[in-house]
Amino acid sequence: MPPPANPLLAPWTAPYGLPPFGEIAPEHFEPAFTQALQEHRDEIDAIAHDARAPDFENTLAAFDRCGRRLGRLSMAFYNLCASHTSPGLQEVQRRMAPVLAAHRSAIFMHGALFARIDALYERRGRLGLDPEQLRLLERTHLDFVRAGARLGPDAQQRYAEVMRELAACHTAFGQNVLHDESTWALVLRDPRDLAGLPEFVLSGAREAAHERGLGDDHAITLSRSSILPFLTFSERRELREQAWRAWVERGTHAGEHDNRPLIARILQLRQEQARLHGHATYADYALVDRMAGTPAAVDRLVLDVWDRAKAALEHERASLDATRRAAGDAGTLEAWDWRYWAEKVRQRDFAVDDAQVKPYFALDAMVQAAFDCAGRLFGLRFTERHDLPLYHPDVRAYEVHDADGRAVGLFLHDNFARPSKRSGAWMSSLAVQARNGGAVLPVILNNNNFAKGSPTLLSFDDVRTLFHEFGHGLHGLLSNVTYGDLAGTQVLRDFVELPSQLFEHWMAEPEVLRRHARHVETGAAIPDALIERLRAAQQFGEAYETVRYCGSAIADMAVHRHPDPASVQDWTAFEERVLREHGLPPAVGINHRLAHFQHLFASDGYAAGYYVYLWAEVLDADAWDAFVEAGNPFDAEVAARLRRCIYSTGNSVEPGEAFRAFRGRDPVIAPLLRQKGLVGA
Repeated sequence: MPPPANPLLAPWTAPYGLPPFGEIAPEHFEPAFTQALQEHRDEIDAIAHDARAPDFENTLAAFDRCGRRLGRLSMAFYNLCASHTSPGLQEVQRRMAPVLAAHRSAIFMHGALFARIDALYERRGRLGLDPEQLRLLERTHLDFVRAGARLGPDAQQRYAEVMRELAACHTAFGQNVLHDESTWALVLRDPRDLAGLPEFVLSGAREAAHERGLGDDHAITLSRSSILPFLTFSERRELREQAWRAWVERGTHAGEHDNRPLIARILQLRQEQARLHGHATYADYALVDRMAGTPAAVDRLVLDVWDRAKAALEHERASLDATRRAAGDAGTLEAWDWRYWAEKVRQRDFAVDDAQVKPYFALDAMVQAAFDCAGRLFGLRFTERHDLPLYHPDVRAYEVHDADGRAVGLFLHDNFARPSKRSGAWMSSLAVQARNGGAVLPVILNNNNFAKGSPTLLSFDDVRTLFHEFGHGLHGLLSNVTYGDLAGTQVLRDFVELPSQLFEHWMAEPEVLRRHARHVETGAAIPDALIERLRAAQQFGEAYETVRYCGSAIADMAVHRHPDPASVQDWTAFEERVLREHGLPPAVGINHRLAHFQHLFASDGYAAGYYVYLWAEVLDADAWDAFVEAGNPFDAEVAARLRRCIYSTGNSVEPGEAFRAFRGRDPVIAPLLRQKGLVGA
């Protein structure tokens, strides 16, 4: 009897080319990758050994078109590994990571192919290319050079070995964090342990306990939407400490899931990667292809904001200490106390109580708010589809059309935390927009990790996260370029957070809140007085969050600009020393400790690049001022320019040029400082 057909190798006939999720098993991926990799190698060889002289069409455009099956397969695989993994998928991921890294090295070190690309690059000014074609040539050439195309044979061999080992280390790091997050829960069985917890926290904790087979108990998990509300409201200080320690100690437990040895190895390998390219440190290597350009430029921005935020933090701490003393707490303010007492100050000074605010922010209503803003700004319409093959019952699918009824793409929303899903929030793709070799519509996926409730209610910060990721989603959906390698979010890291952070501004606009923030029980619109209190309270806590963010960015740059990583015996101690020398208040902490810092170590995407959120915040605050100056957050002319210059161009335009086309000048920092309340700090 012949073996059953592999659904990954059969035609994907679902609408929008969706993978056949219902038929896929982990064991299907390796044979599918084997075939797709061989097809890609054959396509590459055909381009490289074309008897015709190299030109843009037979070399660059052909390179952009090839590997379509491999691309679709990889996107499906990595989305499943992140959003709905299993032991079987994790095993495949561990085996395939070095194989896929080796394949990439072989492609980008293909001597005959690079010779054709290099020849075109050398005479690029005489080829008569349009701006997008020239951008594709320049970016592709740079990608080859940065992947080792110009290294000698021995150096290339070693470089490929480094990249294979790094891929394996990145995979192990992410899986270790997921292990710690999915296996830990604070089970609340004693009714006294529920003291202070509002109903929305209890509802999420009951759902989490049910998912973990804990019956009628309540469980606090290491999902941000579970643990942060617990740290904010729980009156049981010893339980807050227990939860906080579990949160910050992810990845630091001795044994097979300990990330500390992986950090050491990853940093050594990255340093070797940088040296092979002739750079003193990995930070120098990484920043060559960023808007910032140099570590010094990063320092100028991050340390300026860091010093201002620390000064402003003293005012926030004074408010917390006064509130604690009034409540009879004379002890030391610790990291597991800050959010609890900050909530008391917020309630006292701004009459904002999350337990009273959250009923106005039901998840479904906030999703519709995001859709409505996209419609008013860009003419998009989202229509839910219930008939598509999706990978989990939580996922919802929406067809997207423009104002003229033309199909734009497909948008998938996966909003709930679960043990099979990594933490955090992110945007990814199952198909990338392109026109080269036939039109491809984008299939964009937003992942969040909200605690499921009945109904699911969001905090104001949760709504901001929802809008942030949807901003990334719009960047992918609105992409309007010819070449897939330049599409959507495939831009410099400093720039990729601009469309997402900019879109956050609309979630706090009064007219958006009046239209969509309605009480989940009564249907009443959020009162204007509460809107004003929310807006007044927005800057309270900004210093705390900014210090936490900047601390992580400082640690990132410190480890990646170290000239000799092999000399560091304990990176946890190194991180603590760096933060102490920079004056981090112990009761504040940072966003991500190294041992669970997936931005840095589960891939190289944000390595020596966590600063980019702040860099992009300069851009987004200045960009938002364009709407402020127009006097209308939905000004049609500004929105059309925003879509044309920022959301639709992908990487077809140099980022600085794209921003200048939108704003008419280079960005300035004043709007950011004003937005954060740091002008006088």
